[in-house]
Amino acid sequence: MMDTLKIKDLHVSVEDKEILKGLNLTIQKGEKVALLGPNGHGKSTLLNAIMGNPRYKVTSGSILLNGEDVLSMKVDERSRKGLFLAFQNPVEIPGVISADFYKNALQEHSEKRISLYQFYKVLDNVSKEVKIPFEMFNRALNDGFSGGEKKRNEILQMMLLNPKIAMLDEIDSGLDVDAINTVSECINKEYKEKGTGFLIISHYARLFELIKPTRSAVIINGRVVLEGGPEVYKRIDKEGYEWIKDELSISLENENEKAMNQVSIGVCATKEIIKNGK
Repeated sequence: MMDTLKIKDLHVSVEDKEILKGLNLTIQKGEKVALLGPNGHGKSTLLNAIMGNPRYKVTSGSILLNGEDVLSMKVDERSRKGLFLAFQNPVEIPGVISADFYKNALQEHSEKRISLYQFYKVLDNVSKEVKIPFEMFNRALNDGFSGGEKKRNEILQMMLLNPKIAMLDEIDSGLDVDAINTVSECINKEYKEKGTGFLIISHYARLFELIKPTRSAVIINGRVVLEGGPEVYKRIDKEGYEWIKDELSISLENENEKAMNQVSIGVCATKEIIKNGK
């Protein structure tokens, strides 16, 4: 059976404000889905709700992974079942050594005991692919790391855990050109060799040009209003989101009007990042 994440009629609120308003979306193994939309319309909210962030309250709807009810699972169980989220702003954990954190995470996802030798062999191989110096793993997790180092650590964790569906929230933000190339190579490798399904948020066309999404989904007003192939993100890169509003006769809700008119995923996009949900 093909691994499938199915979201149906999902409603999610943050601090009593409804962000997702009946969202429907399906992601399968072997897909790379570009998740697009103006700032403040629900992209990050969707990813956090899928992973069980308690700040994001699911009021109705369903999330199923291979037919299993994700909403009934605790956060760690969702991870063990094959869901992974790379955070937009990875947290620093002083006092927790990176290598210890990764070994514990890997052991939690394995049915067999992993020896220290096996772990370090795997870590060494993956660190070379992500281009993280091995001595970094002797430091506290993300403590004092640059933004780019934190993002590479997220990709390294993804490659160690081998998720069925990987969700990446602006994994390219704060990365230089070389780091974006490295991250893209790792995503493409996981996709090609393992068939990992990807749901990827980015405001920049460069990442999408490197990883070549198989499908695009656009969220506006808390719903997926348009799905299509790569041509969708390419048109958004050139024209922004205004054409979607016009062609689909979408009435924007309150303060989101400004974001709709300003945000593109192009290199020259307005960078007004709304921190509390996109």
